[in-house]
Amino acid sequence: MIIWLASYPKSGNTFLRSLLTAYLLTNDGKFNLHSLGKIYQFPDIKFFNELNIDTSQEIEVVKNYIKVQEKINSEDNNSIRFVKTHSSLNDINGYKFTDLKNTLGAIYIVRDPRTIVKSYANHNQMSLEASCNRLLEFGATIGGLKNSKVQANHITTHMGSWAANYNTWKEFKKVNKYLLVKYEDLVLETEKTFLTILDFIFTLGKSKLTIDKTKLKNTLETTTFDFLQSLEKKVGFPEAVMNKDGKKISFFKYGPKNNKINDLPEDLRDKIEFELENEMKELGYL
Repeated sequence: MIIWLASYPKSGNTFLRSLLTAYLLTNDGKFNLHSLGKIYQFPDIKFFNELNIDTSQEIEVVKNYIKVQEKINSEDNNSIRFVKTHSSLNDINGYKFTDLKNTLGAIYIVRDPRTIVKSYANHNQMSLEASCNRLLEFGATIGGLKNSKVQANHITTHMGSWAANYNTWKEFKKVNKYLLVKYEDLVLETEKTFLTILDFIFTLGKSKLTIDKTKLKNTLETTTFDFLQSLEKKVGFPEAVMNKDGKKISFFKYGPKNNKINDLPEDLRDKIEFELENEMKELGYL
């Protein structure tokens, strides 16, 4: 069954996946890029191709979301499948993103939108203003780049606005299958927050959580921003994208220390705080 690792882009999904793969998918708890690849992204064109779905027609992709998830779950009915997504949980043309037959639970990673803008702008090589506008765009999508060297980018993800992305995933809260994780907590109180996440996962799986202290120590030491940034400089990072000159854009560029709320121009901060006031107050960002 799938446990969704859902978030708006540049909100800490990679950090969480690094922690999970290091602790749960290695023998020693030490992070490695191979294990990171064991967490699928959805939607990813390879799953649709395996079922001979016509991915040139977006409606065919959307109407087969559930069918593809059934295939993912059929690979091993007794295991938990962690799946990353930046999609909102909105229905598209009457078709649902997922259902409770295929979903065991959802972990939603949220980040102060004012600190997303700078990272998103760097990742997509756009201005801060354009990044801010994208954050507020209700029908925003990413992907759909048929010629991208990154296969996962070939298919469109309907992420929506920051607010829609955050609000729609709360649907799983109604059935006690939802855990909200603030990126800021994951950074400042990594061990405490990660243990809460592990407890949620094991509770969903109806099994007892027993912590391996050595593996946990190794996990925490090999998933810091500085460690991952150093690793990217040495061997590259598979999720980094290319700029228009064909050079890879640094994925781990800023980090929490170099991406503060006040880095954003005042007019853009004011715009975000006005448009997202309700959600930001709910989350304690205002």
